[in-house]
Amino acid sequence: MGYERIEVKPIAGALGAEISGVSMAEPMGNQVFQEVHDALMAHQVIFFRDQNVTPAEHVAFARQFGTLHIHPYAPSLEGHPEVLILKSSRENRSSASAWHSDVTFQEEPPLGSILLARQVPENGGDTMWANMYLAYEALSASMKRYLEGMTALNSPGKAAFEKAYDKEISDGDKGGIRAERSSLAPVAHPVVRTHPVTGRKALYVNSIFTQKLEGVSSMESKAVLGYLFDHLKRPEFTCRFRWEKGSVAFWDNRCTQHYAIADYGDATREMHRVTVNGDKPV
Repeated sequence: MGYERIEVKPIAGALGAEISGVSMAEPMGNQVFQEVHDALMAHQVIFFRDQNVTPAEHVAFARQFGTLHIHPYAPSLEGHPEVLILKSSRENRSSASAWHSDVTFQEEPPLGSILLARQVPENGGDTMWANMYLAYEALSASMKRYLEGMTALNSPGKAAFEKAYDKEISDGDKGGIRAERSSLAPVAHPVVRTHPVTGRKALYVNSIFTQKLEGVSSMESKAVLGYLFDHLKRPEFTCRFRWEKGSVAFWDNRCTQHYAIADYGDATREMHRVTVNGDKPV
């Protein structure tokens, strides 16, 4: 089966586009790959519907964009270590219910993530994305000067992140994983990041993993980060996606943040995520 003509339809003014005419179960030729890549660069997060793919096909699709990331702490699918299981219910809400970019506690944060809906609630469970280019561009000139050249420390050791994933880890493994997390030194990344492909500047701090601005007092860091965390989630920077079983979101972690809305009561939401490694340390 060949590809039909690809159509790209924006879903919001700030970012996000839905793509039709692509099947993740089939390898992409050079032209199709370039069109999908260009859509991701232009819209920052792209969506596909009705993708009835196996875990192996999910992994193969992602691998066309680069080498794949294996999460150091979160549970993966048996036989497919690249497939991260994100399962959320009333008893175990996802740690993603806060604005963030994935895995910024590592020296080489990922290029992007490809999230597939396996089980979704009848109502609720949407995900929002925010455009970090716009968040940076909307800052005042004086704030841009203040942040220029500044770095911030990122760490996996926040309570909400640990609590959510600890429930998925067997009791015998928890002690070692917690010790490994606590032993990791914080990683410094620029507060304002220049995208390696587009050349645009993006705000690059997030409320889950960013701990402190370097070179300033704790009080000053807390105040500035608090302002930035509030600023970056302004509605005019965002889009919102309604999931269906078989829907896929592919986002650029270098210039977006996302928020999984936990508004689905007793229902269960299960997603599989495959993440593409970054090209180099930030």
